[in-house]
Amino acid sequence: MMRVLLTGAGGFLGARILQQLAGRLELLTLPHGLMARAGQEELREAVARLHPDAILHTAALSDTGYCEAHPEESYRANVEVPFWLAEAARAAGAKLVAFSSDQVYAGLQEHGPFTENTPLSPANVYGRHKREAEQRVLDILPGAVLLRATWLYDLPGYGLPIRGNLPLNLLRAARTGEVLRFSRRDYRGVTYARQAVEALLPALELPGGVYNFGSENNTDMVTTARQFCQVLGIDPPLEAADWPRSLLMDTTKARAGGLAFDSTADGIRRCAADYGLAGLL
Repeated sequence: MMRVLLTGAGGFLGARILQQLAGRLELLTLPHGLMARAGQEELREAVARLHPDAILHTAALSDTGYCEAHPEESYRANVEVPFWLAEAARAAGAKLVAFSSDQVYAGLQEHGPFTENTPLSPANVYGRHKREAEQRVLDILPGAVLLRATWLYDLPGYGLPIRGNLPLNLLRAARTGEVLRFSRRDYRGVTYARQAVEALLPALELPGGVYNFGSENNTDMVTTARQFCQVLGIDPPLEAADWPRSLLMDTTKARAGGLAFDSTADGIRRCAADYGLAGLL
């Protein structure tokens, strides 16, 4: 069984990995708080002691607004730590699979979907830091796998931590009457987190490089939100805006490597079925 060191084990994605992949991977974790405080050498020593076959790096500072206001913190979490882990993985002879983000595509004027080879100039701090991390990691560890993930979501359950995401925002708005604004010219994939976790097993076997990771989507975010509402059986107040953005990703490369995802519309149906909401479909 592959020994995999998981970072961010207490977070939204890491906790789901621990639960879903237990028994299929030998999952190792670092002491609580180490990622936040450790320097380069301490992190290298911690990896060396565990001697994993692979490192699965999910820890990040992913709130784009917070990163914009606190760029130094973002740089440490989203650039320096992945680079340090790449150095530690190289020293230990371990594979590194780390999460990047669809935010690297922010600021592009084209509609997409974008491939991994699309020239980039990210429009926000988080996207710029994720792009720099990709480049620095691959420079020293060409066998590393960088996954440009879409917006992930899940529903409360399974005793797992939860955070704000599309269906939760819609459910809250349906309960409180809060008006949510989505743009008719905003396009991005939105991915069911539990399906993303399953895709990590083949991701550990991918050749090094950058991969678009998650559900494709062929509708704008107003339409996407309404599709989610229909499946969830809710009718929150939604307001259509008109600002442009496209984070659409072409996932052909990932599919060729065995990573399979539902479309965004089909993913919410899978999620609803998993949580016993199949009667709404």
